[in-house]
Order: sequence, then C-alpha cells, then structure tokens
Amino acid sequence: MFKDLMPILSTLRRHKIAAGLIVLEVALTCAIVTNALHLIQTRVEALSTDSGLAESELVVLNLRGSKPVPPERTAGIVAGDLARLRTLPGVKAATVANQIVYGNNSNNSYVTLEPDNKGLRVVAAQYTADNHMLPAFGLKLMAGRNFQPDEVQDNFKVFAVPEPRVGQVIVNQIMADKLFPGRSAVGRSVYVFGAPTTIVGVVQTLTHTQLHRARGGDNDGAAMIFPLLGGGSYVLRTEPGQRDAVIKAATAALESTDRGRVVTQARPLTQMRNEFYAQDRAMAWLMGGVCVLLLLVTAMGIVGLASFWVQQRTRMIGTRRALGATERQIRRYFQLENLLLTSAGIVIGTAGAVALSQLLMQSYALPRLPWAYLPAGALALWLLGQSAVWVPARRAARLSPVAALRS
Repeated sequence: MFKDLMPILSTLRRHKIAAGLIVLEVALTCAIVTNALHLIQTRVEALSTDSGLAESELVVLNLRGSKPVPPERTAGIVAGDLARLRTLPGVKAATVANQIVYGNNSNNSYVTLEPDNKGLRVVAAQYTADNHMLPAFGLKLMAGRNFQPDEVQDNFKVFAVPEPRVGQVIVNQIMADKLFPGRSAVGRSVYVFGAPTTIVGVVQTLTHTQLHRARGGDNDGAAMIFPLLGGGSYVLRTEPGQRDAVIKAATAALESTDRGRVVTQARPLTQMRNEFYAQDRAMAWLMGGVCVLLLLVTAMGIVGLASFWVQQRTRMIGTRRALGATERQIRRYFQLENLLLTSAGIVIGTAGAVALSQLLMQSYALPRLPWAYLPAGALALWLLGQSAVWVPARRAARLSPVAALRS
C-alpha cells in the first residue's frame, strides 16, 4: 500500500485545484455536520424534558372580565370560581397558579439562607397557588407535607405591606439539593422576601415555566411554591377521557357568573407543549436536512472527481494492468487516494468544528460541542468517502488492459 503513496502524491500535486476543492468540501462538511448534529441532540433532549406534571390530564383556562377587578377582591372571586369548578363532573382537582409550564410568563425570585441576601443565593421559579396545586398538577411529594388550608393567604394582602411574610414554602428537589446538599431541607428556613420562610415539603419534579430555555442563566432548574391565592391561570386535572367535556363545562361555569367574563383560552396542556416545542422541532428538522444535503453533496463531489480521474488515467490503468497489477491493487489505489484527501479535510474540519462551537457558545449560549462528536464525525466521513469512491474505483479496476491502452 505504501508504494502507491508517491504516485498518488505526485498525481495530486498535478491536480491541486481539484484535490483542494474536495479537501475543502470535506472540511466544511465535517465542521458544519458535527455542530449541526450536536444542535439536533440538544433539541431532541429538550423535546423529551419531563415537566413533572400529569400533562395528559391537565387543561388550562384564562379569562378576561368586562372591567378590571379590584385586587383586594381577586382572591375571593378566585375562591368562588374554584369551588364551582371542583364540583364539575370529570374534574379531579382544580387550582389557580400564577404561572404554568409552557406559558408565556416567568416569575422568579432570589432565595438565600441568610437575611439581606447574604451568603449562598439561588434563583428559583416562583409559583403561587393554594393547597390544591400538588394534586392538580400531579406533583409527587418526596418529603414533608402539602400546605394546610389555613396556611393559604391572600396574595394581595401579603404584598400590600412593606415587609411581606409567607410562613411556608414547598421546593423542588433541585432547589433542596442546592441549598442543603446531603441534608434534609424539610423544616429549614430560607429567605425570599427578607423574612424567614420554612420549607414544609419537597416535590420530585417542578420545572421552570420555560424549562430548558431558562437553563444556563441565573436559573438552573430550582423552583418553589408559596401558598398564596390570587390571579393567574385556572388549571384543572381531569378524569381520563373527560378533557374536552371538562373544557366546555368549565368555560360555561366561569362565564355564567358575569356576562362580561370571557374565557380567552381553554387548552389542554399537551397542546401548549406542542406549541412550545414547535420551534425546537423545526430546528431539529432543519439541521437534519442540512446534514443530509451536505453529506450528499460531498459524496457526489467525491464520485464525480473519482470518475473524472478514472477517465483521465485510463492509459495509466491499462499500463499497470499490463504490468501485472490486479483489480484489487487498482481499486486500492483509488481508495487510498480518497483516504488521503478525506483525512486532510477531516483534520481541517475538526479544527473548524471546534472554532464554530466556540463561536456558537459565545454568541448564542449553546453548550460546548462534546469531544465524542469529533471522532464520530471523522469516522462517518471516512466511511462516506470510501463508499463514494467504491463505484469509480471498481469501474477502473475492471478496465481491460487492451481496451485501456487503445483509448
């Protein structure tokens, strides 16, 4: 095999432009495809993110009144609405939350272990709801307890004073591990609004409303729930197969209390999830299309160049066959030539992939390209190159020596 290197290198020096174009094509494909596949992987991981909610059973309703409701009356109106909604057939549980996963709002607060924002500080998604939130959302309690009914406060009254105080909070497991690694968080105090708040429970999974889009910034998955009743979205957990019927009945129940009230949105949470991830799915399909297109173009370029060189070297092939070269030796000659070109392109493309990854990290806060993608991309391009050159190399190897010398 090594005795073919010198003739191959000599031939490539005489065809610098064609060889350079193939190397450049392979390098660009390597740099772009490795990063594109990494982007696809991040999008696919995002699509499978577990919200921790009983998504298939939840419906979310938002309404608008004919005139603004005085904030001091909001909690009373909401409590009356919830009492009616919980009596509807097919409703397992109902609550009002200030925010909901896959929604457009995001409420966050700093949490510390010491007053005056001293010491460790964690940014957490801040949910507010009554004691029905856990059964309504389908959240699993890992430690501690749920809120008691008498612990639920009027959200307006709490924040109407200069120093708001909320006595209890439930946190998710991520937040508990951040604040108290290796220890139980139940019964410990944290500071959110300047006053101490006692952790009464820990739920297994409660995500930020924007899920993965909030990661990488100040928030890293921490979330908490306060027992506060106020405005927000009505969230109903339904019996299996009753979702559509519950949406109709709940809409009628909410609008019947006031002619000016209109339910502006009434959607299953699964629909909200599909809409939330529409951009991620489109990005994954787009990147997948780019990868396939680049690989096809590269393969066609290799096939075209190899076929052209076979035609150009017909007499050389005939001479080698006449001197005793076997079909395998002729085929190996073209495969080795392609291996050299592809390897040169992979070396340049690997450096380009790392540089492109750094640019994406700095410009769009994307995660670093895992090193495993580089050898995987190199192997894929080597296999692609050998597969693409196989047909022209086989055709060259089957040339009859007499026909080749006559051409």
